[in-house]
Amino acid sequence: MNVPASDPGTLARLAELERELAQRPDDIETLMSIAGALRELGRAGESLPHYLHAVQVSPRDLVAHNDLGNAYLQLGRHAEALASYRRALELAPQEALIHLNLGNALRLAGRHEEALASSRQAIALDPQLGLAYDTAGLALVGLGRRDEAIPFFRHALARGPVSVGMLTHLGDALRDTGARIAAVELYQQAIRLDPRHVESFCNLGNLLFQLHRIEESAAAYRHALALQPDHVPAHVSLAIVLRQQRLPQEAEASCRAALAIEPGSAEGLHVLGELHADRGEFTTAEEHFRRAIALKPDYPAAYNSIAAHRRMTTADRDWLAGAESLLAQSLPLEQEIGLRFSLGKYLDDVGRHAEAFPQYALANDLTRRYGAVYDPVRFTARIDAIIGHFDAAFVAAAHPGAAQSELPVLVVGMPRSGTSLTEQILASHAQCFGAGEVPFWNTAFNRYRDAVAGGGGRSDLFAVFAGHYLARLTVRAADALRVVDKMPANFMHLGLIHAVFPRARIIHVQRHPIDTCLSIYFQNFFNMGPHANDLASLAHYYREYLRITDHWRSVLPAATLLEVPYESLIADQEGWSRRMVEFIGLPWDPDCLEFHRTDRVVLTASKWQVRQKIHSGSKDRWRNYEAFLGPLRSLAD
Repeated sequence: MNVPASDPGTLARLAELERELAQRPDDIETLMSIAGALRELGRAGESLPHYLHAVQVSPRDLVAHNDLGNAYLQLGRHAEALASYRRALELAPQEALIHLNLGNALRLAGRHEEALASSRQAIALDPQLGLAYDTAGLALVGLGRRDEAIPFFRHALARGPVSVGMLTHLGDALRDTGARIAAVELYQQAIRLDPRHVESFCNLGNLLFQLHRIEESAAAYRHALALQPDHVPAHVSLAIVLRQQRLPQEAEASCRAALAIEPGSAEGLHVLGELHADRGEFTTAEEHFRRAIALKPDYPAAYNSIAAHRRMTTADRDWLAGAESLLAQSLPLEQEIGLRFSLGKYLDDVGRHAEAFPQYALANDLTRRYGAVYDPVRFTARIDAIIGHFDAAFVAAAHPGAAQSELPVLVVGMPRSGTSLTEQILASHAQCFGAGEVPFWNTAFNRYRDAVAGGGGRSDLFAVFAGHYLARLTVRAADALRVVDKMPANFMHLGLIHAVFPRARIIHVQRHPIDTCLSIYFQNFFNMGPHANDLASLAHYYREYLRITDHWRSVLPAATLLEVPYESLIADQEGWSRRMVEFIGLPWDPDCLEFHRTDRVVLTASKWQVRQKIHSGSKDRWRNYEAFLGPLRSLAD
């Protein structure tokens, strides 16, 4: 542990030792004590002359050679540290602790195979040496063998002493191999062990964000910044969360705070680029992504962003070479998944479809390592229950607590079916605001279901839902007469939505089933369920989607539901745009035909597409992949 240089006790002891050394300049014990005190004060460079003097006075002093190696390692002088540890091992070849130190130095020098061998030797000599297991695990991580590292990290914790570092190492390995819930518990344990350890809060925040626990993630980053206001990763990570919460100005402020502290932060530049892309400023965004790569060539996220925000061409040779170079390495699971999806998109964009599909397939296979499994029987039972409860009688009834507001417009359908385009067209109207994807109705449905199961009142709940939802819609909508909620999966909850808002308008967008499913399979979705990574599961999910939307079509009043075929919208943009505007009760606005020019923040995977003029390039895209369709073929029947 580093003691602050101002610590009076340590300084006084050091002064006393130096007086003793002046009287006995070759006293080995005094030399070692002074060197050790200087290292405790964080002054390892000043300790070196004393250690060197000690080994000169006593060339066979094992502790002196070992501690000299520790001082060199503290200074990052790996070669000299290795030499000192090897000299110590010549004196005591059976000393487990020195084998451990040698292994750690080899690991830090990037010599992971040798580090693993030294750590194993330490374990063989002292099976209870917890740090040796930890070092072996880190060497395996350095070799890309994370699955093999996990048992070593567990052994380290079992033998102790338990430290924040050990907990973090196991947490990182579990996270990078897909066991994210277990990793959360370890990061939380690290925080309990040291509540002032900033990195633990950042690790926890990162993982909570991946698990879609957005509010908790933000709280973790804010706690980190309260402990260390100049912590750049926490500022950048908080910016990512604020962006997801649709707070772009706050996100940019957090990002610029990071860049003010560290102008060369590749992560800060990357997030700032994404904020530009959200506003449709794609050229500026790519400039930021490329600056990030120049600063940090092994930064996969910036490569992913370049591919996501425009059509790739064969001229993107530098991008392809960089992405393939990264994929040749052993990457954490999340990074490899992202790059595989991006490489698939590059190959699709340039027409190399037979090579693109295997990349998408591998990316989806890798996502299964996170452990989420699609249960078709359970999903079918869920659809049965919804259809059974929200039957024609329920939908036709007047429900106390319902709101008569016409403000909400819900755009629903399968993801990648044209819902973002539909929202963008409507949001281009002067009296309509596009709120993006508003996470509300899934939680509301679960609360309603639990209340029904417990015999609770529904009217009070409907009034609560109406109030909370309207508050969500109006927080940034100013004086708009209509607010569009483009959450595709709300197709599950149209019965509840209609009960709470009987005058709300619902637009259901449909696209060719195979085009829809393939487009989902080709996306690295942040919030998609496990059905998205398997073609058979996608086919089953799609059939259940058809079943429940057929039900809504049969029970909802015709005036509340408009069906929009995506292919028809592409073929007759003005006709369908006018029909949608009329359906939501607004006068025609010609700006709806210039939707690609509308200045607004878009966060969905379609942010680039909705800023292009309508074209038919995505129609019948599935025909490029006929050889790979498998279970999706039946959807065309």
